[in-house]
Amino acid sequence: MIYITGDTHAQFNRFSTKNFPEQKNMTRDDYVIICGDFGGIWDYILSSSTETYWLNWLAEKSFTLLFVDGNHENFDRLKEFPVVSYHGGKAHRIRDNIYHLMRGYVFEFEGKKFFTFGGAQSHDIQDGILDIKNYESLTDLVHDYNKRTKKGEMLRINHISWWANELPEKYEMKRGIENLKKVNFEVDYVISHCLPQDVCSAAGYRSADKLTMYFNSLILDHKLKFHRWYCGHYHREQAIFGKFIIKYENIERIL
Repeated sequence: MIYITGDTHAQFNRFSTKNFPEQKNMTRDDYVIICGDFGGIWDYILSSSTETYWLNWLAEKSFTLLFVDGNHENFDRLKEFPVVSYHGGKAHRIRDNIYHLMRGYVFEFEGKKFFTFGGAQSHDIQDGILDIKNYESLTDLVHDYNKRTKKGEMLRINHISWWANELPEKYEMKRGIENLKKVNFEVDYVISHCLPQDVCSAAGYRSADKLTMYFNSLILDHKLKFHRWYCGHYHREQAIFGKFIIKYENIERIL
């Protein structure tokens, strides 16, 4: 069995037995996929007791939890987890049953091909990215941040609540093309955090970035074939053109 859901932002109550009773019949050979903004690796520098509690709680689940990264992940810490070969691609192993599916790989689960490519551009940084290098201390930075956000400014802090890695490097996009070539640009599912730009525009999201345009090129230039494209990011449940499925809090079985 394979289930899919949207952003969790470290709020994992949807996976309680009460909210997700289907897990009673699942094993580690069954999967739940989160379409980005997992948020379970978020704390600054070291994992807090709360973060560790929830990761351990998830590690006790009967199923295997998979996620692509969103824009709200601590990329500095995420990359410190061991990279392993996993179901035909590469993944960070967070726990024995928790894996981050890295960008640009084609994985195989239950005989189906999944192309994964996380990341997205943040939409809550209109008033800037603060950097500790510009302050005498972390205390000063936090004081300025709190003062300005109370006024309604939309800010993030570099390497604390925002990372440039939210958008891909050229080598990741190249890797995606190379791995898709190996399967003749034909997969069963695409798992991402954001959508191709033309689909974004149809849904009312006009702002383009290099990732949404990259996804556009996969479809328009490389004629990528797929059954369904699942993403998170937009905090809604919506199907666009029948094939692009935005997930949020609902957990949907796809296989």
